[in-house]
Amino acid sequence: MATAKDLRRVALSLPGTAEAPHFDRAAFKVARIYVTLAADGRTANFMFTPDEQEFKCMMAPDAFAPVPNAWGKKGATTATLAKLSIVELKSALEMAWQHAQPKKAKRC
Repeated sequence: MATAKDLRRVALSLPGTAEAPHFDRAAFKVARIYVTLAADGRTANFMFTPDEQEFKCMMAPDAFAPVPNAWGKKGATTATLAKLSIVELKSALEMAWQHAQPKKAKRC
């Protein structure tokens, strides 16, 4: 069972990650936010691709659900931390972290 403390520890171990406030949540970002932690520490919103979201929700429907708004259609996914193992949490964080990297400069 994962906790808010686990999320914070693992997220901050990923290279370039910084924590900052984001409305009523804690946000973890590199160039962009890749996960936010609810103030009560029970849930987190991950920024996945729509395909990754579909896969996570299919594999662990008790743990993952699309955010119920336009962000959810773009891949934003709520996870109930208590329903995740540490391994599942780490996998989700690493997946979302990949999308938060700075864009590579295009060559002419």
